[in-house]
Amino acid sequence: MDHNVTLISTIAAGFGLALIFGFIAERFKLSALVGYLVAGILIGPATPGFVADAHIASQLSEIGVMLLMFGVGLHFSVDDLLSVKRIAIPGAIVQMSFATVLGMYVANTWGWTIGEGLVFGLSLSCASTVVLLKALESRNLMQSINGKITIGWLVVEDLVTVLVLVLLPPLASLLGGTAIESSTASIWQTIGMTLLQVVAFIVIMLVVAKRLLPWLLWHVAKTGSRELFTLAVISAAIGIAYGAAALFSVSFALGAFFAGMVMRESEFSHRAAQESLPLRDAFAVLFFVSVGMLFQPSVLLEKPMSVLAVVTVIIVGKSIAAMAITLAFRYPLNTALIVAASLAQIGEFSFILAGLGVALGILPAEGMSLILAGALISIAINPLLFSLIEPFKTWLVGRSRLASELEKRADPYAELPMSTERKYLEGQVVLVGYGRVGRRIANELKARDIPFVVAEQNREMVENLRKKGVPAVCGNAAEPSVLIQAHIANAAMLVVATPDTIDVRKMVDTAKTLRPEISIVLRTHNEDESELLRKDNLGKVFYGEEELAIGMSKFIVNQFAPK
Repeated sequence: MDHNVTLISTIAAGFGLALIFGFIAERFKLSALVGYLVAGILIGPATPGFVADAHIASQLSEIGVMLLMFGVGLHFSVDDLLSVKRIAIPGAIVQMSFATVLGMYVANTWGWTIGEGLVFGLSLSCASTVVLLKALESRNLMQSINGKITIGWLVVEDLVTVLVLVLLPPLASLLGGTAIESSTASIWQTIGMTLLQVVAFIVIMLVVAKRLLPWLLWHVAKTGSRELFTLAVISAAIGIAYGAAALFSVSFALGAFFAGMVMRESEFSHRAAQESLPLRDAFAVLFFVSVGMLFQPSVLLEKPMSVLAVVTVIIVGKSIAAMAITLAFRYPLNTALIVAASLAQIGEFSFILAGLGVALGILPAEGMSLILAGALISIAINPLLFSLIEPFKTWLVGRSRLASELEKRADPYAELPMSTERKYLEGQVVLVGYGRVGRRIANELKARDIPFVVAEQNREMVENLRKKGVPAVCGNAAEPSVLIQAHIANAAMLVVATPDTIDVRKMVDTAKTLRPEISIVLRTHNEDESELLRKDNLGKVFYGEEELAIGMSKFIVNQFAPK
């Protein structure tokens, strides 16, 4: 029988080859994204053999964009961004501007127009969320201050790129592209109308959807049907994205981003993220495969110097800008190197932006191929850059007095002020970590007039605490110098309120070496880790779920107690 199975063949070939080459990429310690892009190249029109339907692949990739942006919105935390805003916001803006100007300069040497160079440069300026999170996770840097700075930096890049995606269509004709629809209105009227539509959409999302979506999820969850809950989450993501485009002329990407951001306000946000993850991952794969289909491998042979220039902008240009900005904010060399390595790649947002540029006639097809080549190479090299951080830092510090000073530079928040009252220097509690748990402990100590000193890695948080009159030192408490500055030698108790227990033993060793009789209180969210810590007799260990069970049990028993 002659059946038209173009959709099925495209999905089957895309998933099958993505699995094979994604597995091969992982075996070679590369990002699976490289494998997905290679799979797309193989089923694209530029290579012999089976050619998938580009139109169908394009529509599937649009769903992938929606679900990717929905995921970004679900994980977008205003609080996390605000905690590192003083470096993340200016850092991201300056670095993106620098990379964009570099990209425009390179494009100008090729004879491209200003509009083509602008879209090209912007596409090179934004790093991949997927690649970054994977790199930080594999190195246990997610909860570190370096990880938080990098993630906050990337969130700002994402928000700026979303704004560019909104403004690019109305500016298309001005940049030498094709306007979406003919209009007698001036360019400023067009931009004003676009921004007005975006604002109207955002207001509706924040006022109406912020209440409606959590209410909807609550009632769907009450049915007890997992399938219905998953369906509700996916319907909200794709439905809002489509509605945003149809009613407000807002991009699918922005609509899906706000759908995720609003859904984050629901108490079911964690479950929504879990339930939608398999489908998001599947369509994200198809998105990268469809992007790979657009790549022209011949560009590597025909324009090797152009590819080299693109890779240089991504890896060298962006890294130098990120390092310079981080060092300018008086962070140590190690932090600057981690931020630079994290951002020395491009990914999904670059493809979305470049794809829109090609669709609007601003960016030539050659530009898309160069961006894809730059992405493939930078993503492949990224793990190597991380592995070179320590050796490079050691080599640099050993040969450069400036590098040595930058690594050991005096942090004004790394020690307590000379004016600190005596009660905070003897018999005090040293509280490591000022997150959700640490903040509650601090409030309780303050209410009972028990003196304490906070040791926290987030410099902005330390600065804010000092403004409120709370003694605090900045740094990783696993380093003896940080606890020494918190006067651990005279302290009555060390309380470790951070969820990460990797460095706990170092902290305890330092504390007991300087103050053998000190009391130790530890927090963990892992049952196995809690048992190991108790077996080592490091101190009083509190395990989150265990304490929750004890508290609930006490309440239940009290309800049945004779009155």
